[in-house]
Amino acid sequence: MKPLDLDAVRAFVLVAELHSFTRAADALDTTQSAVSLKLKRLEAHLGRQLLERTPRVVRLSPDGRAFLGAARELLGAHERALGTLTGEARRLALGLSEYVADAQLARQLALLRAHDPGLVIALHLGLSAQLLAQFDERRLDAVIVRQEADEAPRGDARLLFDEPLVWLAAPDWQWEPGTSLPLALLEGPCAVRAAAIAALDVAGIAWQEVFVGGGVAAVGAALEAGLAVSALARRVAPRALVDVGAKHGLPPLPVSRVTLHSRVHEPRSAATLQLLASSLGTT
Repeated sequence: MKPLDLDAVRAFVLVAELHSFTRAADALDTTQSAVSLKLKRLEAHLGRQLLERTPRVVRLSPDGRAFLGAARELLGAHERALGTLTGEARRLALGLSEYVADAQLARQLALLRAHDPGLVIALHLGLSAQLLAQFDERRLDAVIVRQEADEAPRGDARLLFDEPLVWLAAPDWQWEPGTSLPLALLEGPCAVRAAAIAALDVAGIAWQEVFVGGGVAAVGAALEAGLAVSALARRVAPRALVDVGAKHGLPPLPVSRVTLHSRVHEPRSAATLQLLASSLGTT
């Protein structure tokens, strides 16, 4: 049998990890049709069907599941060989907004490690404004942040996706209209905090802050404990929380833009950064 096409193997692994031809194409900086062609050629080369394609879902076939581990090992060995020959020590200082990082972060980091084992990732979680300031000071190579509707757009921003904020609380949380709405929020300055307060003020709903968190995880814990309600993206919140906005007549919240800012030019590091950007929000 002829040697395997590493580009086709890489496309297969990305489709398997991201559950999407479109996201895999984004990570490879190519088109969906090009990824599909690579996969068809790989399947023809192996004489096996690796993927089960439906209009809405991409699944691994039994042969695809059997091949995935070996495919990852092959790509890892290739990257290690390149690192041995070049002697490169590559490092990526990456900022990720607290309001963007989701419950899949561990899986995403494992995916990045498997994709690019020679890259050292220095990950910084924080608020978008703080991370952008560090990016502008060249302390971070790239940042993925939220941009709220009332914030002036930056010319170096690359839109990844739009995402709404919703009012989240524990399933059994209760609020008596006419009393101050108990809020759990991050410390200011925080654009999401400001957006939530502004929406309540415009709607004429009195509120009081009952919990201040140093991170989204802390706010999520307070919500699960039934202490309050908060404005969060559904994707980043604990799964037990529910949207209570309509039930309690709370005002609509703005849609945020999740954007990437990068000065990474080295091809392998740039591809790994794009892989993370493409994987955000997948399950």
